[in-house]
Amino acid sequence: MRTAVVTGAGSGIGRACALGLLADGWTVVLVGRRKDPLEETAALAPAADRERVLALPADITDERAVDELFAAVTDRFGRLDLLFNNAADTMPYLPTEDVGLADWHRVMDSIATGTFLCSRAAFRVMKRQTPRGGRIINNGAPSAQVPRPDSVAFTAAKHAVAGLTRSLSLDGRRHGIACGQIDIGNVTPHDRPQPEVLQADGSRRAEPTMDMRHVVDMVRAMAALPPAVNVQSVLVMPSAMPYVGRG
Repeated sequence: MRTAVVTGAGSGIGRACALGLLADGWTVVLVGRRKDPLEETAALAPAADRERVLALPADITDERAVDELFAAVTDRFGRLDLLFNNAADTMPYLPTEDVGLADWHRVMDSIATGTFLCSRAAFRVMKRQTPRGGRIINNGAPSAQVPRPDSVAFTAAKHAVAGLTRSLSLDGRRHGIACGQIDIGNVTPHDRPQPEVLQADGSRRAEPTMDMRHVVDMVRAMAALPPAVNVQSVLVMPSAMPYVGRG
């Protein structure tokens, strides 16, 4: 039995990837702050697969909650093979001088601190289990490499994730723990029109998008690799999306 933990599993990328992993035979632990969206994700699984999916609400910015979460996973399933660090809070685009400290902390905590706390807990489990090791996949963003205008908190947080990914990859090497990052471009919204986004030249326009299945396919491919093989970093995006030069 292969066990995966997916954070931010109550909607969007986390929900889609959790269901994709479930289809590949993984036992999947759904993590998020609210129980109802997690149970909605679980209900989307085929009836035959629902015994392999478990919803465990937790605040990944809370150290004690994270430690209790991973203790519950190992108590229930005996091991942890995959962690997908996907959860993130965002905020409206704002000029740097207008960003409030509370919003800065909220975005940084949900993305950078949450990724650190969950990865630290995963390391503790993966180092002591038999067979030893596992895999961590971090959800980055194109902003982990190239910023958008007026996104200082999100950009800084995703750059922190990129640094965490590299450090975890290095530190995990001797323990059989692989760590890679997937940077995800614009995904087609299912419940609203694609919004216009501020460009580097000051204009606004709706950008090209891609279907969620391309993201899911990439995460599934990364998860399926043996621990001795790693995708260190991959960017999945619509070919025509502004990225190089950001317009």
